[in-house]
Amino acid sequence: MAGIHWIAVSSQGMKKWNCREGQRRYGRQGGGHRQRWSRDNRQRSTQDEQRYGENEAGPSHRGPQRRHDNQSASPSSSSSFSSSSSSSSSSKTSNGAPELPGFYFDPEKNRYFRLLPGHNNCNPLTREQLLEKEREKQRNKMLAEDENPIKKAPRRGLNTSLLLQKRHLGLLPRNSYCRLIHEVKVSGMRRHKLDIQSTDNGNPDMDNFRLIVGDSACERVFTVNDVSHGGCKYGIMNFSSSSEGSLSVEMCDNLYFTNRKVNSICWASVNYPDSHVLLCLVGMADTPGCVSLLPASLFSNSNPDQPGMLCSFKISSAWSCAWCLNPQFDKTFSTGLSRRVIVKDAETGRTQTYSVGSDVLAQQFALRVPVLFNGCRSGEIFSIDLRQRGRRDQSWKATRFHQESAITSVRVLQDENYLLAADMLGQIKLWDVRVTKPVQEYKGHYNEHAYLPIHVNEPEGLLLAVGQDCYTRLWSLKDGHLLRTIPSPHPTASDLIPSIVFSSNLGGCRGLPGLLMAVKHDLYYFPYNTDYQEGELSTGCYQKTETVSSLI
Repeated sequence: MAGIHWIAVSSQGMKKWNCREGQRRYGRQGGGHRQRWSRDNRQRSTQDEQRYGENEAGPSHRGPQRRHDNQSASPSSSSSFSSSSSSSSSSKTSNGAPELPGFYFDPEKNRYFRLLPGHNNCNPLTREQLLEKEREKQRNKMLAEDENPIKKAPRRGLNTSLLLQKRHLGLLPRNSYCRLIHEVKVSGMRRHKLDIQSTDNGNPDMDNFRLIVGDSACERVFTVNDVSHGGCKYGIMNFSSSSEGSLSVEMCDNLYFTNRKVNSICWASVNYPDSHVLLCLVGMADTPGCVSLLPASLFSNSNPDQPGMLCSFKISSAWSCAWCLNPQFDKTFSTGLSRRVIVKDAETGRTQTYSVGSDVLAQQFALRVPVLFNGCRSGEIFSIDLRQRGRRDQSWKATRFHQESAITSVRVLQDENYLLAADMLGQIKLWDVRVTKPVQEYKGHYNEHAYLPIHVNEPEGLLLAVGQDCYTRLWSLKDGHLLRTIPSPHPTASDLIPSIVFSSNLGGCRGLPGLLMAVKHDLYYFPYNTDYQEGELSTGCYQKTETVSSLI
């Protein structure tokens, strides 16, 4: 049986001490020597504590006692390790210091500290806390960089004056010019906190935002807020811009609350565009789940007595929902359940059920044809053509392909031959539905298990997603280039993941362009122009006719 090896750090390098050799060398000295060694070691430890004081991070790692007492292990001394050191000690930390198993190197104090696994009241320093501390340090650094008025260009050599010069010389097509201008504008956005005016007697700052979803014109944003006693409440935020260019927000809160969790939200066009809101509510112990169709006028102060059609469908365990805007099925919505897909007519109540092999977590209808795209927990993505009925054995699946993990969001582009899908491995891919192959991948998104959506703004050629690390990332829809990473204004937490809405006209056709971010109980606005509060809005190129065909 091999002997146990101990490694000691000294100014002369790494020395290997064999347990059996030590026993043979000191075995004849008897127990008295061991008692004297323990007594001397305790006295030496007491002197060290009096000299250095107690550290809440635990005892630091020092070399043998022949080193001077006030010297601690540092990268310079540790870098002289001999070639006989173990592989773990030869690996380097991010600070250039050798990594010692069970120890953490603090570059500020230039010394090693003992690292204990899990939580310990005497020594609270754990690897998880160190990672959290490092992440918080990185977030604060990025927040400070965001406050800088001069920001790094999203691409090398990309600036407004150069683009304008190329445009005047005829070297840059209009579509490319507009797309690149948007990239420059996105890179220069700065954070501004918005004050929310509430119409009820409550304090809007007391309720944390859970979800925000903008309508098709981005004139209104539907919100889901957590309440202190449990459950959530609904509301709609209305935006208006002043002559000075500032953005004001008014929230109309619903008087009704629910103790159920909201899984999915989408706007529905029942009487007119975006007249209702479709919600999937998860059932609780005594309250069954349902799918509710709420009229948007229910949250209006001008006409509170005529809410319109209010429906609630008893559909339990609904993960996702989608509303069809195709004229042939303009009153139809779908819900994704556990191993089922239900397509229902909101007026007649006619229901069509499709059995699938996995939970359906994401859904969206195409616009030109009545085709429903679904993303499953198994990673499968398939489509259902509503014009084909009565088929069995899942032959009704018009298209099917797979990603490596559970699908959290699907988005059909204007060119409906292309579809974006995100999964729980952090992968975002652009698929060509005709050949069922990915044609583009957007790297940098972080997700392990959260149910997170993605956002597409095709006129600007942008893709946005909020990761589980609470960072908002923006990519170029054309080539997948990561344009910007925006940190959360609040510390990272699993229950404080920001929810965003992006539009070039927040508040309607005359609205302001930029990004809206809701996190905790705060609402932030990232405008294209950096001086929107001081004067007139800067004009840009907002080309609305650019399609994915020109982006691929």
